[in-house]
Amino acid sequence: MSFVDAKYIGLISVRLQKFSKKKEGLYTFRCPYCGDSQKNKNKTRGYIYSFKNDHNFKCHNCGASRSFTNFLKDQDTMLYDQYVMERYKSGLSGKSSTTPTPIVPSSKPNFVKKDFDLERISELNKSHPARTYLEKRKIPDRCLRELYYCENFKEWTNDQKYTFSDVSNDESRIIIPLKKGRTIFGFQGRSLSPKNKLRYITIMLDDEAPKVYGLDRINKNKPIYIVEGPFDSLFLENSVAMAGSDLDPRSFGWSDYIWVYDNEPRNREIVNRIESTIDRGDKVVIWPSGIDDKDINDMFNSGIDPQSVIESNIYQGLQAKLKLNNWKKI
Repeated sequence: MSFVDAKYIGLISVRLQKFSKKKEGLYTFRCPYCGDSQKNKNKTRGYIYSFKNDHNFKCHNCGASRSFTNFLKDQDTMLYDQYVMERYKSGLSGKSSTTPTPIVPSSKPNFVKKDFDLERISELNKSHPARTYLEKRKIPDRCLRELYYCENFKEWTNDQKYTFSDVSNDESRIIIPLKKGRTIFGFQGRSLSPKNKLRYITIMLDDEAPKVYGLDRINKNKPIYIVEGPFDSLFLENSVAMAGSDLDPRSFGWSDYIWVYDNEPRNREIVNRIESTIDRGDKVVIWPSGIDDKDINDMFNSGIDPQSVIESNIYQGLQAKLKLNNWKKI
């Protein structure tokens, strides 16, 4: 069994009702897709089982079947991102992959920086794939200077901080710096390929720093919008983005903040996070009907002004719960 799979089966187990390990490589629990038996609450007909060095999910009640990777993605997207990243770093992402012996870095990693030795997107030729990709998404010109292009992401990342034990099958990525003031404490690498399952890879140069994009741009005396993607934050005033982790705004001393999740009423993970946000008493945006785009960037590209829509649809408390119930039915 992959040590990475074993780790993440353990992490997701707390979300699975009646979870039990039957033997090595075999786990059972109540199916999260169909809810399992409605007559007998002790029935556990959902299984995770090992198969050719990987794991799969199967429900013997509703017939649902998934690879463990897709099962994890359905249950917890943030845990899924961490899982894919860990497999990627460990060289476990290929069909013929094997479980490697953990490698102890031979050199000390570099830490926080003031700048990167990379070309800025604004300096690239207009026909360059990275610049074309961002301009197609209508990323504001003023932001292109703050983004970088990296030809060999794994190799370059290891020069910043030892991360990848396997640098084969390297790839180009857009580099999104995580900054506070003028200090870069981490970065995200955004894939240019639409087929890449690991769209974002987050690397922390300071492991104690928060995984948040945009801290260098906000004014604490104004409302702060917390969105999911770094590119989405570029279309809003005074906005930050979660870089693959949960965020506690109170730890920053923020008093006025609004959560803006993606417009995906059928996404169970997003619905659960909105519900948790409302239960904490925080303000949250509930998207109105009539908008089909799933995120702020897509809305902007469709001719919608996301700032005005958001400002008109901020809710809290009981009103937020009522709006959420209607939104889930869309």
